[in-house]
Formats: sequence, C-alpha cells, structure tokens
Amino acid sequence: MSKLFGTDGIRGVANVAPMTVETALAIGRATAHICRRHDKRHRIVIGKDTRLSGYMIENALTAGICSMGVDVLLLGPLPTPGIAFTTCSMRADAGIVISASHNPYQDNGIKIFSGDGFKLSDEDEAEIEMLVSTGKINDIRPTASEVGRAKRIDDAIGRYIVFCKNTFPANMDLEGMKVVLDCANGATYKVAPIIFQELGAEVIAIHNKPNGRNINADCGSQYTSDLKTAVRENGADLGLAFDGDGDRLIAVDETGREITGDFLLAICAQGLQQAGELKNDKVVITCMSNVGLRQAFDGMGISYPEADVGDRNVLELMIEEKAVLGGEQSGHIIFLNHHTTGDGILSALQLVATMRRSGKTLSELATIMTQSPQILINIPVSEKPSLESLPGYTEALAAAETELGASGRVLNRYSGTQSICRVMVEAPTDDDATRIANTLADLVRSQIGE
Repeated sequence: MSKLFGTDGIRGVANVAPMTVETALAIGRATAHICRRHDKRHRIVIGKDTRLSGYMIENALTAGICSMGVDVLLLGPLPTPGIAFTTCSMRADAGIVISASHNPYQDNGIKIFSGDGFKLSDEDEAEIEMLVSTGKINDIRPTASEVGRAKRIDDAIGRYIVFCKNTFPANMDLEGMKVVLDCANGATYKVAPIIFQELGAEVIAIHNKPNGRNINADCGSQYTSDLKTAVRENGADLGLAFDGDGDRLIAVDETGREITGDFLLAICAQGLQQAGELKNDKVVITCMSNVGLRQAFDGMGISYPEADVGDRNVLELMIEEKAVLGGEQSGHIIFLNHHTTGDGILSALQLVATMRRSGKTLSELATIMTQSPQILINIPVSEKPSLESLPGYTEALAAAETELGASGRVLNRYSGTQSICRVMVEAPTDDDATRIANTLADLVRSQIGE
C-alpha cells in the first residue's frame, strides 16, 4: 500500500483508493485500536463537512470503530476546529474529521485529532498506517457487549458557538457592524451566521445552502469574487470567506479589496502586540509568506520564525518557539491562546475585535503592510518527480534567481494534498513576476502537466 497520510491527513477522490469505504473501515478499526491503551470505555468523535460522500465514509468509520469495542459520538456537519474542540470538551480519546478542506466536492479526506485537540502525532499516524497495510488488527474481534455503540450529539453546534463567542472580548459587541459571510456551502453554513448575529452584527450570508455538490464551488476563501460584489452592493463593513471545512479565513475590506492571510497575520499581530498579548513578540510564518509581511514585522520589532508549509508544521514551530500566533498566506491562522488548530471563525472574531479596538476600517488597518508583487500559478500534474530532474528546470530556475537577485524570490513546490505544482514568484513589478512565473510554469506544464 502506498503512503496513506499526507501533510493534512488522508485525501483523494471519494470512492477511489485510498478514499474508499474499505480503507475508511480499516482506519476506523486501527484508530480505535491505538485508543484502547487504558482499561476503560473509549470514545471517538466523528464530524464532517457537507460533501455528499461524507455519509458513506462516516458510516464506514463508525462501523470500524464500533467493531473494535469503542463508542462513537457523531457530530454531523461541523467545522474542523469545532470537531477538535468537541474532542477535548467531551474527553474523547480521538476526533476524526471527514473533509477535503478547500478541495472540490468529489474529493474527501480523513484527518485525526488526538484527545488533547492537536493533530495526531506522526508516530500514531505511522502506527495506523502499519495496522491498515499489514492487516494486523483483522483478528481482534470483540463480541457481544464488548462491541461499541454510536450516538448522535445533538448540541455539538451549540457547544461550539459558545466556545467561539467566548474567544471574543466580553466587553465588546458587533452592534452597528454589517458583515457579509461566504460560507463556501461548507461546514460553517450554520454556525458562522449565528455567531455573528448573536454578537450583534447585521449578517448577510452567501453560499450558505449546501447540497452535497456545491462545497467550494466558485466560492469561499479561494474564490472571493461574489464576496467582493456582495460587500460593495450591501455597503458592508467587511466580508469574511471561509473554506469548506472552516479552518481558513480570507477577508474583503469595505472597498471590495481582498485581504489575504499575510495581511490578516500582520493586522492581528499588531492588535495583540498593542494589547500586550503577543508573547515574545514572535509570529510563525511559512516560506510562502510575502516579503511585505516580513518587512512589516521588522517595523514592529516582531521576529518571525519560518516553518515549512502546512498547519501541522506551523503549530509545531509555534510550540517550540513559544509563540501564540502563526499562520499561512492561505488564511490558515492559529491563535494558540484560544485553540489548538486553525479556526476561520475564531480568526474572523479576532480580526473584528482588532477593528473594534482600533476604531479603524479594515482598509485602514491593511495599510500596515505593502505586499510585494507576487504571482502564484497552480499547475495540475500527472506525477510528482523531483523538479530538479525535469530537463531544463535547473537552468531556468538559476536564470530567474540571477535576474531577481535580492529584489525577489522564486518558490516552487508540490502541494501536499493535491496533484498540483505551485510556482510562486515575487518580483519588483507585476510584469516581472508574471513573466518569470509563466516561464517556469510552462516548463513544468509541458513535461508533467495533466
């Protein structure tokens, strides 16, 4: 069997290996097995986003877990961070999320949280993978009263709503603020509007009618065109876009301009620093973070350790560096003083709290950073060989880096969750960035493009 776990759990086209019911059944059994390390009744939480395939994977996981004598608590559609929170809140041994995040609806995935709300360790993932691939758990068969049972937790949404609201300053509300929420037809479609309404905001919700097939479809954090239009047409103070599983946030200011994760990090870092809550004056970023963010942090006296791409890597470095804030350009932001994982709704609440404290509009706050011209091209690929092995690639990369010198940079990498090669170029001008990026992208596309 090929490696199951990628940078963010297991992911692929639903009903195609590895995202089959057979694999889900085995993963459920293996996860239950590693949870049974103490002599007590064990429980595993399962939640999902709004994909059509979530039903079959949920049932397969449930069957596998119960067959190993572990109980299942079913949450239904709930954002990934809400599942992590509920896992801790209910003292469960593990939490399983059925979601492919920002991927299209035909994909699905499985990611696992440990009982403390953090992503499952590499060691536990390796053990699950070994158990699934070797079949070592096939002969472990509890019977009669020892098999597990499953039940639905009807108030999971309410618990998560209270948790999110409690991260917002108690002496503030959102009265008089008009907010557009793009729920990506995903896991935030119920909870996000309720949270902002209960805090006093006037809410216009778009893409909040999931049908199992429209999650992330030209909406959400990756496609903000509709959100920009809705903000301008409604005269809103800002727009907030989540991805399918609700762990990312991209914003739109009152003028209709997109505010990326880098800007959000800079704004929230300044707000925390001014409130005396930015521990060690340190924020973890990644290699994808714009040079403008680095320059903004230099100006604020904030250090910025750099992690590899991926929320797991960001979190690990945050813990190592004792930082309370870290994130990615994609809008995956971790406020470690509030939660163990990235949370789009929580990030949105911290953003609007910063607006309220400062008395400034989002466009005014965004002047804290000047983004260096950056082009990112995503190339669907048929395979993922070493980029250096592609004929002509090394020479083209060297030529680009020589031309840019200290005034820009090139970063090319494969996605850890999709069959995509990402070509990113920062340069002094948009024209230079576009030209260099297209040259490199065309080379990759001509050799391994789909």
